Amino acid sequence: MRDLLLQCAGVLTIAVALIHGVLGETKVFARARIEPERLRTLIRLVWQASTVAWIGGGVLLIAVPWMDSAPARHWIVATMVGVFGFSAFANAYATRFRHFGWMALSAVVAMAVAGY
Repeated sequence: MRDLLLQCAGVLTIAVALIHGVLGETKVFARARIEPERLRTLIRLVWQASTVAWIGGGVLLIAVPWMDSAPARHWIVATMVGVFGFSAFANAYATRFRHFGWMALSAVVAMAVAGY
């Protein structure tokens, strides 16, 4: 059951990351005015870097059950709980709890902790 929780947390993480990337491109940057253009490109790439990092974290959570190393499991889960916990807090704070992202990321944290 613990392994299944970690894998579900990983799948949810990847889904949240993909939604984050798509909404960033279609909703945020479609309307944002950022000058100079070079700065706009930099901010978009930084936004998408977090998308790619979250996908990587999701893949690690999915792969943890097949690792034969207890320390690897410990450090991967602890690191992802820290990353996604901070992301959930930042999302909730910045949007005053009006965006679903903090709930989805909190669910990832809860599943990862339960699967630890």
